[in-house]
Amino acid sequence: MHSLRENIIEILLKSRHITKEQLDHALVLQKEKGMPLRRILVDEGVVTEEILLSLFSEQLYIPSLRLAKFRFDPKIIDLIPEQMAKLYNTIPLSRIGNTLTVAMSDPLNIFALDDLGNFTGCNIDIVLSPQDEIAHAIDSQYHREIRDLQNIIDESTLSRDIDSDKNTELLRTDAIELSNTLQDSEKAPIVQLVNIILAQALKRRASDIHVEPEVDCLRIRYRIDGSLHDILKVPKINQNAILARLKIISNLDITENRIPQDGRFKVKTEDREIDFRVSSLPTTFGQKFVLRALDKSNLSVGLDKLGFSEQPASNFKAAVAKPFGMILVTGPTGSGKSTTLYSVLNQLNTLDRNIITIEDPVEYLVEGITQMQVKPDIGLDFASGLRSILRQSPDVIMVGEIRDAETADIAIKAALTGQLVLSTLHTNDAISSITRLIDMGVEPFLVASSVIMLCAQRLARKICLKCRTPIEVSGDFLKKIGFSGKAKFYSAKGCKYCNNTGFYGRVAVLETVLIDDAIREMVIRKKSIDEIRDYAIKNLGMKTLRDDAFLKVKEELTTLDEAIRITTEE
Repeated sequence: MHSLRENIIEILLKSRHITKEQLDHALVLQKEKGMPLRRILVDEGVVTEEILLSLFSEQLYIPSLRLAKFRFDPKIIDLIPEQMAKLYNTIPLSRIGNTLTVAMSDPLNIFALDDLGNFTGCNIDIVLSPQDEIAHAIDSQYHREIRDLQNIIDESTLSRDIDSDKNTELLRTDAIELSNTLQDSEKAPIVQLVNIILAQALKRRASDIHVEPEVDCLRIRYRIDGSLHDILKVPKINQNAILARLKIISNLDITENRIPQDGRFKVKTEDREIDFRVSSLPTTFGQKFVLRALDKSNLSVGLDKLGFSEQPASNFKAAVAKPFGMILVTGPTGSGKSTTLYSVLNQLNTLDRNIITIEDPVEYLVEGITQMQVKPDIGLDFASGLRSILRQSPDVIMVGEIRDAETADIAIKAALTGQLVLSTLHTNDAISSITRLIDMGVEPFLVASSVIMLCAQRLARKICLKCRTPIEVSGDFLKKIGFSGKAKFYSAKGCKYCNNTGFYGRVAVLETVLIDDAIREMVIRKKSIDEIRDYAIKNLGMKTLRDDAFLKVKEELTTLDEAIRITTEE
């Protein structure tokens, strides 16, 4: 029997849908990218998926079926395990007697047909369906919680007698419309739907829940290990009730839709208490919500258990042991800066210390620490708040972010007058923090005198240990990227345990440097950042972000691709 590739070539050439030149080019691309020929042809625009389905159906005498509106039976789905369905890109459709009908994208894979027949004990009939539609159906049908959500959505949609045209608009604030929305938001299916969305987010280790109104639906996405994943699309008719429910539990003003709002609420699950920080944003099709899950159990692990490499951990311990000075942690949003600083605060949180924070907003609520949230609308910004904090005789101060010259000046002077100050900046690496402060207008001698440690941080996705696959990497490529030493390399494959992402959890990648007298002298003399960085690497043994990322690869914690993705070439 010919392979599917040989049949594709033969069928396409006979049908004159592709020229010999186009075919040769596609075969070259297939060899370079290692992708199926049919996918290359579709991606390059040579033929469409519809044409391929039509040709195969006609030439191979196999019926075709589009799965977009097909209603799956959960009992039939359970006849084939998810892992097997994904392996052969197939999904069961129906069973009549001892005959099981499945949709496949590669109907000539005789090994798949034999395995399916042996496993189910059924005769296998096949229909042709697009590869992407099968993959989407597998993702949606094999997650039982998604099926439960869909059942709830169906129930809430059928139980409501509301004009769908009205629900495509933003929530109105007149008495009648508001009353209806409040009643809808308290209906059992809506409450249950929101509860399940929250519960599944925690079960899947999501750090954020994105609730995004679109023109014809409400899209739900989870951010898992730093990447967003589509979870669910809710009919537009349920949008207002769901958004109202989120506002109610977050203590937001349900009548206000024109301006952004911030709120929070708590969820208790098993032995954990999760804080959700809620942000709403007015958009074209309704208010978008982002719910950020903050797990306080992550703060009590201490510096020793944060997964830091030996040098960064040692530098942090040395800096935290000092009675005064400034520690700066830099990195983009979502790089774990807050978790690191809160872990440091938690370690310093003893009865003999007065610890005060000023943040925007307060992310974690920690017992024993005085926390203040800035309120710019009443004139309480970082600078004015910090001045007030200094009158409270603090031992340790955390400033959520140094954003302007005034805040920087006050924070640095506090570090010079006996307080340990922790804060964050947005820079690409650790040494660049010096330039950032000087650019804000802080005098170089003040920077040199106050800063005791600089740290840049990123989060790398940890490879799933249950499905990682060993790979070979060429020596030339390793030499090109500056990777030295021996290591076993793995690729992220994906399995049920890691939600088919290939990754499970994240680990911190750090670049730290303790400021010594030589660096202080270089700062005062306004030496370039490159000179300071070269000195830190050669004389202090500073490991760059990429060095630490490569160390995580050698420790088999992440992939080489991930290490390169999150770091820049020095």
